[in-house]
Amino acid sequence: MPTTLTDARDGRVLVWLPKHEIDDQVRAQALRTAGVACVRGHVALMPDAHLGKGATIGTVIPTADAIIPSAVGVDIGCGVVAAPVRDLTLDRLPEDLGPLVERWMRAIPAGLGRWTDDVDRAWAAFEKQHGHPTLWDDDPKVAQRAPRQLGTLGSGNHFLELCADDADHVWLMLHSGSRGPGNRLATHHMERAKTVMRRLALAVPDPDLAYLVQGEPEFHAYIHDLLWAQEYARFNRDRMMRLALAELGALAGRELQFDESRYIQNHHNFAALEEHGGRTLWITRKGAISARAGQLGVIPGSMGTGSYVVRGRGDPASYHSASHGAGRRMSRTKARKTFTPEDMERAMEGLVWQRAAAKRLIDEIPGAYKDLDAVIAYQHDLVEVVTHLRTLVNYKGT
Repeated sequence: MPTTLTDARDGRVLVWLPKHEIDDQVRAQALRTAGVACVRGHVALMPDAHLGKGATIGTVIPTADAIIPSAVGVDIGCGVVAAPVRDLTLDRLPEDLGPLVERWMRAIPAGLGRWTDDVDRAWAAFEKQHGHPTLWDDDPKVAQRAPRQLGTLGSGNHFLELCADDADHVWLMLHSGSRGPGNRLATHHMERAKTVMRRLALAVPDPDLAYLVQGEPEFHAYIHDLLWAQEYARFNRDRMMRLALAELGALAGRELQFDESRYIQNHHNFAALEEHGGRTLWITRKGAISARAGQLGVIPGSMGTGSYVVRGRGDPASYHSASHGAGRRMSRTKARKTFTPEDMERAMEGLVWQRAAAKRLIDEIPGAYKDLDAVIAYQHDLVEVVTHLRTLVNYKGT
């Protein structure tokens, strides 16, 4: 059950985390967010919550006739996709999975500056269906990056994994977002929100919580770009999943297919217009997933620690939401100062991963993240566990 935080000057926050585990900076940031004038009702803070820009990562924010671009974040539509491979169990995998990482590295570019060289039919299909964002003609970097980054993983905590569930069925799981185009769009609209606040003489407790008001042209431009970037992120993940499956099939020596009935796609940096408590509100989930009653989702852990497939309980206090992962417990800078490549080797023992990149991956070491099992336990009223996915192969951008 959630803990309640209140502040006489600000709003109300419900937290799915014991009070002693709530960082003071996170507490203050969440309360500032709850105090923004366009927020309606309480703000919900998930158990993986940690400090973010403007709003806390792991926050669900209800707003009326307005939206806070920084609350969605710079990786619009970032999320996770996971699916079991039809008729593939552990005992039918190749004995040596080492070559799979190399195959994925060739098929799916990952890391800063690693894009596709050709614009193929996949981009043409997406462009035909979804068109262009508002900045297409004004920002050449959006037009350059959108086609070339479709089908690329990115860096940081983005990953592709081969996993096995509790019944030893094999799954593929992938975490990525809207890449450079989403970042360019988000940054542009976050700055425009600050300009709108000055023009309308509106105040916020933090400039990074500037919001766009419905009826203003900047609001409608952002919504257009928000929805475009969310679809771009979804399409990007789907494309990489198909590429990853093809490479696994080539290694296994046979054609493979996903079990489409169990294919799970969920954003965790997004906003959607939803009905809650008889009101139509913009629900922004910054590092949180939708968890309507019966809705399947994936809550990933840190690198190599496994993940959980969950089913939503539709809890109204969380606006039908749940955590998006384990959540960081220390910054990347602190992780690089705390751990060594030898620590990474020990943490990833028995798994297939980019061992040669251990030094560059230190900030993603499991010890830099919260304990996933505890995070799952804290939100038992939000989701029920369907199965645990244990990691077999992990591929990350460096």
